[in-house]
This record gives sequence, structure tokens and C-alpha cells, in this order.
Amino acid sequence: MAMQTGDSGGMMSEINVTPLVDVMLVLLTIFIVTAPLLMNAVSVKLPKAAGTTTISKITSVRISITEAGDIYIDQRKMAQGVEAELRRMRASGEFSVEILADEQVDYGHVARVMAQVQRAGITKFSFVMLPEKTPGK
Repeated sequence: MAMQTGDSGGMMSEINVTPLVDVMLVLLTIFIVTAPLLMNAVSVKLPKAAGTTTISKITSVRISITEAGDIYIDQRKMAQGVEAELRRMRASGEFSVEILADEQVDYGHVARVMAQVQRAGITKFSFVMLPEKTPGK
């Protein structure tokens, strides 16, 4: 690069990057400030609740599905679907369902049991699994 000595009549061949850097810093600042706001795109007004809590014991019912496709409710083998039995049990009180399915069971069979649980009007159900073994332990 050649330096100009004192001749002011010639054209300057260097680009002044200072305004470009200023604009980029402003854009970066705006992006950093607005990025967290974009994560909460859905505005939800949450309800307020009192500070007291009531503790109610929710019993749990276990539905086991064996590799052969047999269905058990709390260690009782069910000959028919579980929906009628769950409806009967639901009439006596609130409970949750834990589904234990053998890893060899077809997904369709598990999905049918889940559908029966939902048709029985039970909204609280979960799957029970063992944690995977991590290498080196």
C-alpha cells in the first residue's frame, strides 16, 4: 500500500471500514437483545394459584405386556381387553397407570393397550423403562 504524502488532489483508494463495523456492532447488539424474546413466541397468561397445596395420594395401577402378548393388570392376567376393568377401577377413585411392555412386544399391541387406557378415561399414564447402561460403567 502506498501512502499519500500531502497531495490532497488525488483520490483515496482505501475503504473506510469504521462505519461498517459500527453498523455490524449495532446489529449484533439488537440480535442479542431480541433473540431470547423470539424463543417465547406464544404469549400465555398463566393462572394464579393460592399458596396452599393439598397432598392427595394417587394410586398407581401397573399394566404389564409380556413378550407373548399377554396383558396383566397388577399381576392379574386379563382374558379380554383392559378397558372394562379400568373403567370399573376408575369408578372407585383417581389413579394413574404405568405401562410395562417387554421390548420384544410389537408396537401395535402396545398402541392398542394405550388406546384402551385412554378410552377408559384415564389421562395419567406413563411408560416404565430401565435406564440404558452407559459405556465404561
